[in-house]
Amino acid sequence: MSTLLSDFLEFTNAGGYVMLPLVGLTCILWFAIGCRYWLLRRGTRRSVRALLDINRDGWSGQQRGMIDYAVKSGIDLKQQFLSGKFGYQPNTFRKLLDSQIYPYEQAIRQYAVIIKAVVIVAPLLGLLGTVSGMIETFDSLGDMALFTQSGGIAGGISQALFTTQMGLVVAIPGALIQGMLNRRQLSLEMELAQIKDLLCVDISQSNPSVD
Repeated sequence: MSTLLSDFLEFTNAGGYVMLPLVGLTCILWFAIGCRYWLLRRGTRRSVRALLDINRDGWSGQQRGMIDYAVKSGIDLKQQFLSGKFGYQPNTFRKLLDSQIYPYEQAIRQYAVIIKAVVIVAPLLGLLGTVSGMIETFDSLGDMALFTQSGGIAGGISQALFTTQMGLVVAIPGALIQGMLNRRQLSLEMELAQIKDLLCVDISQSNPSVD
């Protein structure tokens, strides 16, 4: 344990005061990515239309992801509506369905802002470390000190390069994964909209007085 702690302290000291925020951002980034990946699980591989047809009289089977939960929630609401629980006023079902599906639409957007913010801030912190290291380098040149307590010219250049590298190591994978997760979010948003449209069509066919 002490060896790991000493290695960590050596690692953070190599990049100066900027390293601790960068390490913290790394932890936040991968925590947010993990949570977002979990929330964006689709579930069953069947299409939305197939899921609605198979479970027309009630959901059967396990729910493994966002679309499964949304379909079950929509079917439950449809059955309650057809039983007369909410009345049969025009457009009532659509409004109820929008409210029912909204939590799922909100859930698939969670952590997206955090990931985007970390991807933007990490290279800027790396740049700040670079500027700090170059300032130390030029100070050492001004004092004609090849070696000082903080490392002198060599230490300043090392710090400048190390923080730049760390900022890019945090940002590049984060940006790539962010793009992948955003595409998955867009796909889920389209499928949630499809769930609402198909359920409204079913209701209008079951009860012509409802739009």
